[in-house]
Amino acid sequence: MGLPQIPNTPPQPTPTTTTSEQHPAPTSAAVPKSASQLPPEALDLATKLFDFARHGQTPELRQYLTAGIPVNLTNHKGDTLLMLAAYHGHLDTVSMLLELGAEVNVLNERGQSPVAGAVFKGFLEVVRVLVEVGGADVWAGQPCAVDAAGMFRRGDILGVLGVVEEGEGGQVGVSGGILS
Repeated sequence: MGLPQIPNTPPQPTPTTTTSEQHPAPTSAAVPKSASQLPPEALDLATKLFDFARHGQTPELRQYLTAGIPVNLTNHKGDTLLMLAAYHGHLDTVSMLLELGAEVNVLNERGQSPVAGAVFKGFLEVVRVLVEVGGADVWAGQPCAVDAAGMFRRGDILGVLGVVEEGEGGQVGVSGGILS
């Protein structure tokens, strides 16, 4: 009678089920890739939020954002909440969005920036807040805010953008340079 054979490998622990195995992370198939894959309720909420920004309903929008809605939410055109608030001249909403961390230089699908939109519409105080508080890049986008101000002859806004009109022929001075 011989001794029992001992395996050369150490005993393996009994498998246990981890929390991640009990509740696996959603697969990429479960995550919507476009707005058309969202449930109707989510689309309705997104529409409501963009309407709040568009109409300057600051307290209502703040309530959703402080509850966890992303401040840089974009619509099907790439417009952020900040873009819509700026374009429609809602200074309080723009200020609140910046306070909550909205990115000021996000361009939409057409390459437009929030500050250029506010310049186009002639909202001087909105432009001022975007530049002075938000640090907007006045050269971002197509057309950029400086070009938009020049095209629409908004001399008051050119000053806020750090640009001063000089002479004739459409030339303006920009921190030592010349724009034609």
